[in-house]
Amino acid sequence: MSALPVLLIVWAVFSACFLALLAYKGQLTRYEEDQLFLSDNATHEQHIQTEIVRKVTKIAPFVRVFGVAAAVMTAGIIGIFTYDAWQHLR
Repeated sequence: MSALPVLLIVWAVFSACFLALLAYKGQLTRYEEDQLFLSDNATHEQHIQTEIVRKVTKIAPFVRVFGVAAAVMTAGIIGIFTYDAWQHLR
């Protein structure tokens, strides 16, 4: 059971990074609007929207990696804890 505290710390780091990235993504998409710019008069707004999409696309792989890592570590910690409880009950 000496590995469990280390796993919990690593899990907390991955989960904190995942939540921070989700919060950042939420802040970015807060001002994103679903618009179609047909004229050249709204180039400033179009530039702002494409910049938001570029930033969200850039962090999307990191959100996916940290989310999967946190989920896998959660399953591993639950598995180790369940296995240890099972060994103590027998």
